[in-house]
Amino acid sequence: MEMVKNMVYAGVGLATMTTEKVKETIDELVEKGRISDTEGKKIVDDFFSSTEKRREEFETKFKSVSDKVAEKFEFLNKEKEIQALNDKIQSLEIELAKAKANAKKATTTARATTKTTRTKTTTK
Repeated sequence: MEMVKNMVYAGVGLATMTTEKVKETIDELVEKGRISDTEGKKIVDDFFSSTEKRREEFETKFKSVSDKVAEKFEFLNKEKEIQALNDKIQSLEIELAKAKANAKKATTTARATTKTTRTKTTTK
C-alpha cells in the first residue's frame, strides 16, 4: 500500500511540474507576442479546468480501487482490525469477570464448608 501512495505522490509531483511548465510556456508566448494575453489566460484556464476534472476522476477511481483492495486484505483496513480487537477485549473481560465471580463463589463455599466441619468436630 505504501508503494501505491508513493506512486500517487510521484504522479501529483509530475502534474505540478507539468502545470508550471505549461504556465511558463504560455507566459513566454505572451511575452514574445505570439499570442495575446487574453488567449494565454484562456489556454491556462482551460488547461487548469481540464486538469482539475481529470484529478477528480483519478481520485474517485483511486479511492474505489483502494477500498476494494482493503476489502480483499482485511489487515489493510485498520478500522475493522481495531473493532475486532475491541470486541475480543470485551469478550475476554466478560470471561474474566465470570471467572472471578466463580472463584469468589468457590472460595466462599469452601470457607462455609470448613466452618461447618470445624463446628461439628468441636461439638463432639
